[in-house]
Amino acid sequence: MTPTTPDAAAVLNRPLDLPCGVRLKNRLVKAAMSDSLGDGAGNPTGAQMRLYERWAQGGAALSLIGEVQTGPHYPERPGNLVLVADADMAALQRLARRGAVNGAQIWPQLGHAGALAYPPLSARKGPSALDIAGLRCGGLSLEEVHELPGAYARAAVLAQKAGFGGVELHAGHGFLLSQFLSPLFNRREDAYGGSIENRFRIIGEVLEAIRHAVGGAFAIGIKINATDKLQGGLTAEEALQVVQLLDATSVDLIEISGGTYFPGAESSSDGLSASRPYFADFARHARECTRIPVVLTGGIRTREEAAQALMSGAADAVGLARAFVLDPSLGKTWLGDTGGDPAFPRFIAPPPDAITAWYTMRLAALAEDAEDRFDMSPEAALAAWEARDRARCARWQERFS
Repeated sequence: MTPTTPDAAAVLNRPLDLPCGVRLKNRLVKAAMSDSLGDGAGNPTGAQMRLYERWAQGGAALSLIGEVQTGPHYPERPGNLVLVADADMAALQRLARRGAVNGAQIWPQLGHAGALAYPPLSARKGPSALDIAGLRCGGLSLEEVHELPGAYARAAVLAQKAGFGGVELHAGHGFLLSQFLSPLFNRREDAYGGSIENRFRIIGEVLEAIRHAVGGAFAIGIKINATDKLQGGLTAEEALQVVQLLDATSVDLIEISGGTYFPGAESSSDGLSASRPYFADFARHARECTRIPVVLTGGIRTREEAAQALMSGAADAVGLARAFVLDPSLGKTWLGDTGGDPAFPRFIAPPPDAITAWYTMRLAALAEDAEDRFDMSPEAALAAWEARDRARCARWQERFS
């Protein structure tokens, strides 16, 4: 760990008030990751509760629960939570309570994987039918598109009833709402395709439905891409237009990230970048387009980088994912006088998805308070991750058939 200056702690320790009235106690957000710690039937487990409790105890102002599905038919992974009418409300309430200790906020990130849904559990559908290298999917009918706002709103109401302080809408990383924004995925010729305003339309309708359902005091965030990092995908220029469109909504927090999980696409976090944080320049321009607080996520590894993102005007808060996996008490570490940065591992020529798998399996170790015994190679982590998901498929199908 490398010490940093005490001034950085003061910058990061300022509270952040959101338009809805919710206050984040500091500027450190545990960004969503697909922790894949559900029970295989869409419900939280004790291990998952412990994981978010540790991040809250460790000083995070807000933790986002990755890949919480609004329905069971287009999941990203079979370890995802599912917010539907027959969900285990008692378990969700325990997760909300334990993830909110120490004055923290915890929000589910509401998602729908669409064209990138987990194949064994889904007949994939995106905004448009596609048959291109690496990806084949059907297209959503107009009726199915019109059903989306209600599904998201019902999930948000369940989150509110369970005791979560807000929700984040996942419109990044190539999942369904991100697919609507992307001209690569969205080739519709109706009111939901074509111009950026039309491609944004379903997001505006979803946000409106959620706000109507949960009221004005419940926090609503959204995660968007600065760029898809795909030829023919969403550009930075169009993404700035998305920020401007969001400014006219009742959203409370805009998280800026980038990249997609399109098969074979370059990963922002796995690749090499000339500068970090990855999307700081875009976020700085985004803040000029909106009154809504902006969170910058991607490539932040040191306390100095985090503090500089705030001091430079690039963001109002910073999102950290892998750094919080390496040090679940990173909030306390960075808000203390001595500071100290996590030591990121280096992997030599890992296979595709293996680094993501390594961090995912380390999450499982954190959830068992067993990270000191975690000693998997990326290859072993990938095999364990895939085997765990395969084993859950039967239970998912049994519950949601």
